[in-house]
Amino acid sequence: MTDRTTTVPDRATTVPPRPGLPRRLARRPAAVFAVGWLVLLTLATTGSALLTSHGPLEQDLDRVLAGPSGRHPLGTDTLGRDLLSRLLFGGRSTLFAVAEALAVYLVVGVGLGLAAGYLGGRVDRLITRAADLMFALPGIIIVLVVLSVFPGNLHAAMVTFGVLGSPGLIRILRAQTLGVREELYVAAARVAGLSRSAILRRHVLPRLASTVIVQAALFAAIVVTVQAGLGFLGLGAQPPDPSWGGLVADASQAIDRDPWMLVPAGVPLVITVVALGLLGDAVRDAAVENWSATPSSRRSPAAGPHAARAAAPTAPADPPDPAALLSVRGLSIAIGGAAVVQEVSFDVRAGETLGVVGESGCGKSVTSLGVLGLIPGGGRITGGRVVFDGVDLVAAAGATGASAASAARARVRGTGIAYVSQEPMVALDPTFAVGRQLAEAVRTHRGGTRRAARDRVLELLAMVNIPDPAAVARRYPHQLSGGMAQRVAIALALAGDPRLLVADEPTTALDVTVQAEVLTLLRTLQERTGMAVLIVTHDWGVVADLCHRAVVMYAGQVVERAEVEQLFALPLHPYTAGLLAANPHRAVLGRALPTIPGTVPPPGDRPPGCRFAARCPLADERCTAAPVALTEPAPDRITRCVRSAQLLLEAERR
Repeated sequence: MTDRTTTVPDRATTVPPRPGLPRRLARRPAAVFAVGWLVLLTLATTGSALLTSHGPLEQDLDRVLAGPSGRHPLGTDTLGRDLLSRLLFGGRSTLFAVAEALAVYLVVGVGLGLAAGYLGGRVDRLITRAADLMFALPGIIIVLVVLSVFPGNLHAAMVTFGVLGSPGLIRILRAQTLGVREELYVAAARVAGLSRSAILRRHVLPRLASTVIVQAALFAAIVVTVQAGLGFLGLGAQPPDPSWGGLVADASQAIDRDPWMLVPAGVPLVITVVALGLLGDAVRDAAVENWSATPSSRRSPAAGPHAARAAAPTAPADPPDPAALLSVRGLSIAIGGAAVVQEVSFDVRAGETLGVVGESGCGKSVTSLGVLGLIPGGGRITGGRVVFDGVDLVAAAGATGASAASAARARVRGTGIAYVSQEPMVALDPTFAVGRQLAEAVRTHRGGTRRAARDRVLELLAMVNIPDPAAVARRYPHQLSGGMAQRVAIALALAGDPRLLVADEPTTALDVTVQAEVLTLLRTLQERTGMAVLIVTHDWGVVADLCHRAVVMYAGQVVERAEVEQLFALPLHPYTAGLLAANPHRAVLGRALPTIPGTVPPPGDRPPGCRFAARCPLADERCTAAPVALTEPAPDRITRCVRSAQLLLEAERR
C-alpha cells in the first residue's frame, strides 16, 4: 500500500443559521394575527373572573336585551345576563373541549402514525386497516350516539371525536415517516445503537413537527365548530350554564327583537375558527420555506422477466472463518422481488482493510448495508450468513430466529460495527447541532453525565482533526463544508469505539484535496484504534492506498477476490482487467483512456450465464450456456470466469 496523500486544512462554510419556526412565523402577518388572537382568547377565558364584574348566571331584569353600555360592555340576553361574562365563561368549556379532543387526536394519531410508518410489516398493515375502518365511520353520528348514551357528557363526546378524527393524521404521518426513515441520518442513528423510541423521538418526530402542528390546528378548528353545534342543539353544556353554542342558540331565538345579540355570540366563534385555519396555513408555508425534500432512498427495482432465475451454481458455502472478525457466507439480498445481491462471501480480519470494488449498480452498497441489516427500499436478506465476532447477524428460519438476529444486530451496531455513508450532509440530522448528535451517541454507548459526554465529543472531534472542536460542536450540519461534515460523520461512527468500520464510498462527494485528507484520516484512525475497515469504492487509488485485500463485484455477484498486490499484478477476470485498464491513475498522456463498453444489467434482467459476457472481449459459448461458478485457480485467488486457468497460464508464460 502506498501513501500519496497530503493534508490541507479544511474550512467550514460561513452559512448563517436558518431561522427557527417561531421567527419565520413572526414574519407572516396572518400567523401573528392568529397566534395573537388565540393567546388573547386563552388569557381572557382563563382570567374571566377578573375581567368581568358580573357572574355568568347573574340577572339584571331591568336591562333585558340591552345594548352595549358601561355596565354591560356587550349588552345582555333575554334574561338580563351579561353577554361578556357568558362569552368568557362559556369560552372555558369550548377551549377545554378542544384541548380534550386535540390531546386524544395527537396521542392516537402521532403514536400510531409513527409506529405504522417506521415499523412497517404486520404492524403497518394492522394500523392501516384499523385506520381505514375508523375513517369510514360517520364521526358526527357516532358522537350523537355517545351523547344519547351519556346525556350531557361533553367529555365523552370530545374523546370519541378525537379518536374518530385520528385516522386522517395516522395516514399522513405514516406516509411521511416512510420517507424519513430512509434518510441516511436515521440509518446512522440506528447504526449508532439508538433504540427505536429514541430515534422516533429525536430524529423522526422533529422532522414531522410542522405537519403535526398544521393538522392539529385544522382539527382544532373543526372541534370548535362541532362543539358549538352540539351546544346549539342543546347537547353540550346544559342551560343555564354558558357555552358558545348556547349563546348562538339564544341569539337565534331573539334575532327578531335584538339582532345585536348575534354579534357577541357569533363573531368570536368565527374569528377563532379562522385564526386556527390561518395558523395551520402559516405553519405549512413556513415549513415549505425551510425544508426541501432530500430522499436518500433508492427506488426499488421492478422484477423483470429474469427475476426468478437462480443464482450461479456454487459449491456449498464454506463455514464462517472463526479467525475473522466479520465472515460473510453466501449472502443474498432481494429488493422489490428482484435479486440484487447473490451468494456473496468474504472475510474481514481484525485490523485489516477490505475493499469492495465495482461500477455503480453492482450491489456494493447494498451488500455493506446488508451486513448491518439496513437494506433500503424494503429489501430483505434471502439467504446466507453474516457472522461478526462469532455472532450470526442474519435471521435463522422462523420468527424466533428473525427476532434473535434483529436483537443481535442491534447489540453490535455502534459498538461492534459502525457506518460512514457517502453523503455526509444527509447522514447528519439537520435539526440538531453537531455536538448534540455526538453526545447522544456517546451517552447511548457509554452512559455517564452530560459533562462527560461533552468532553468525549470534543475528544472525538479532535481525533478526526477538526480545528476548534468546541465551535464546530455548536454548529448545525448545513454550516459545515463537505469535508468537515464527513469528519463529523466519522467521529459519530467512532463514538461507540467500534471494532469494524463500514465506509460506503466516503470520499465520493468530496473534492480531490479533501479526499486525500479523509483517506489519511482513516489510515491514521485504523493505526491508532486497531479497528478493521470494510470500504466500498469504485476508485482503484483508494484500494491501493488503504486496502490489504479486495473483492470485485459485478451485477450482484463476486467475480474476483484476492490480495491487492496480486489483483493489480494479475487480474484473473476480464471485468477486473477492464476496470484496472480504465483506471485514470494509469492514463497515458496523449492516449484515450480505455473503457468497458455497455452497462451493468439491472436486477430482474440479468442473463442466466456469465453476467459480464455481453461486455467481455473473451466471451464464447461457454459463458452464455450456463451460470458460471466461482473457482480457485491459485491459492487465495477466487474468480468467476471459465478462462481463469488460461489467463493464469498466459501470465506465467509472460
